[in-house]
Amino acid sequence: MTGMHVIITTDGSRQSLQAARKFKSFADPDKISDISLIAVVRPLAAVGFSDDLAPSKASKFESLDFRKAAESALASVAAEFADWGPKVHKKIRSGSPANEIIKAASQIGAGLIVVAAGGRGLSETVLMGSTAQRIQHYAPCPVLVVRPTQRKPRRKA
Repeated sequence: MTGMHVIITTDGSRQSLQAARKFKSFADPDKISDISLIAVVRPLAAVGFSDDLAPSKASKFESLDFRKAAESALASVAAEFADWGPKVHKKIRSGSPANEIIKAASQIGAGLIVVAAGGRGLSETVLMGSTAQRIQHYAPCPVLVVRPTQRKPRRKA
């Protein structure tokens, strides 16, 4: 029996990284053969891609190279799955995030799509929530939508 091929999406938000971690927290790596990490760059959007996962805040603003931001975000999520078991593929696609993720799922015969809800917040031109909804409606396989976790107030040490 071959394992499932899972798609994990990232839009460069912390929430998309949390979604990947949530999936990893309960998934059985022995039942998964491949993980495709997918970032979609919107070439004509005012905000094509923003990497909130980069260690340095400066890197977010030094260029408008959305592809580099997407590569950086994919690397951050891929690091979560290093030595976990399944083979990890990093893919950057260009176009509408929902459409490209749905197309990718069909092309690779994905068994599950993991997507964050509310990844980019209200300040962005496209809400990740609407992307997550579209993926849920049109995906050829089950979709895990991970909602933002409420932050607990930090206690001072």
